Amino acid sequence: MSDTKKKFDKKGARNMDEIAKTIFAPIYPVIAEKIIGKSGITKGTCIDLGSGPASLAIAVAQQSDLSVIALDYSDDMHESASRNIKEAGLSERIRLLCGDVHAMPLDDDSADLIISRGSMFFWNDIHTAFREIYRVLKPGGMTYIGGGFGNKELRDEISATMIKKNPDWKEFNRKNISPENAERFQIMLDEIGVPKYEIILGDEGFWIVISKTAGNPLA
Repeated sequence: MSDTKKKFDKKGARNMDEIAKTIFAPIYPVIAEKIIGKSGITKGTCIDLGSGPASLAIAVAQQSDLSVIALDYSDDMHESASRNIKEAGLSERIRLLCGDVHAMPLDDDSADLIISRGSMFFWNDIHTAFREIYRVLKPGGMTYIGGGFGNKELRDEISATMIKKNPDWKEFNRKNISPENAERFQIMLDEIGVPKYEIILGDEGFWIVISKTAGNPLA
């Protein structure tokens, strides 16, 4: 078991669920709106990678007609997610799936939209993960994967709260959402041969938008 997986045991899952429902609660509808607006995709299948307590999956389902697969490797995290999905009345629209982004138990070309917030910074092998993402994404599909808080106001407000709780969080967040990290992911995307992508780095955070077109497999 990797160090990442050890972090999200039952206690870690409870802590993440609590933060998602309190400090981070305002960001998910804002990010979901940006995802829908950027992609224009409102129907079909969406996969939320590293879905945690399913906060983003729920927000996207609430703002679209998408069926969402909430993929996470942690059974403990899925316990929290299951409760949250039921409370939101979305049990028929959001399906939990236990799996690893490095080897997703999903068919080729099966997702119209692939999203994730905060997860990719913990992936052990970003080259393998993004090859899998590209494999699963349908031609005509799009990704919105990265991290951030949706806008400047939320970023500043939440950052101040998190730094009060844990002063080390400031540097952790800075490294994740930085030009240097964006460059690292850009190099990776070029190395694996993703033909069409956009990197967003600004007040809304750091996001990777891949647009897959027919006849453009990775090398």
